[in-house]
Amino acid sequence: MRTMKAAPPVRPGTVSAPRAVPAGIARPPYIATGGQPSGRELAPLTDARDIARLRAACAAAKRVLDTVGRAVRPGITTDELDAVSHDAYIAEGGYPSPLGYRGFPKSICTSVNEVVAHGIPDDRPLADGDIVNCDITIYLDGMHGDCSATFAVGDVAPDVQRLVDVTRECLARGVDAVRRGGRVRDIGRAIERHAHRNGFGVVRELVGHGIGEEFHAAPYVHHYDEPRDRTRLRPGMAFTIEPMITLGDPAVVQWDDGWTIVTLDGRPSAQFEHTVLVTDAGVEVLTS
Repeated sequence: MRTMKAAPPVRPGTVSAPRAVPAGIARPPYIATGGQPSGRELAPLTDARDIARLRAACAAAKRVLDTVGRAVRPGITTDELDAVSHDAYIAEGGYPSPLGYRGFPKSICTSVNEVVAHGIPDDRPLADGDIVNCDITIYLDGMHGDCSATFAVGDVAPDVQRLVDVTRECLARGVDAVRRGGRVRDIGRAIERHAHRNGFGVVRELVGHGIGEEFHAAPYVHHYDEPRDRTRLRPGMAFTIEPMITLGDPAVVQWDDGWTIVTLDGRPSAQFEHTVLVTDAGVEVLTS
């Protein structure tokens, strides 16, 4: 049996300049306000045209994610993955939502090994045995579509592969908990139960969120059983479910860059994300 070496800690690399977006591609409103979002609340979607726009944005986001996933391999840098994603956004006719949002400098978040979320692409090459979460959001025809996946780089250690597999299952359990008349709390309860049964931790500091014409809005979806998440789920509500599951202690800390979130114990974390729409029949996964 092959012995897997422990990966060295992830350290900040050199970040290249933001990539240009053609002038003909519509920008989200926060680009005109220095990256600051409006904070506007989102009402459930009732207009069929609005739902169709959201479906289209989410389908485009999934295509971009698939394109990036095919590029993941040992030796490629996360900055090169950013370039792949950027070109794919443009090919879809959309704007990379992360670019310029609250000052974020790149078009994708790439979170390697113990990086839980919001990793900034840089010149670090991916190594055999790494895992990397690629988080994609596109702004297309006035709607944001959001999804992410964790990819294995070459051959990963069995316990890390199991972490990735169970994290994917946690997302599925969360999606299955969505139903008309249920509560947001049901989602986190289902995710936490599955993670803990398998011996993994659940990051508590980062949440899913409402999405549509705004990048982030209520409802905020905790991925653990949070009694305060009592919002009733109504048809037309659109939000992300994006559990971050850890191999060790789920406590996290933020780097001085103001973005990168890492596990405090340095052990790996994985994440998968879908945008979902509550329907009369239950739930529609828009980024599948």
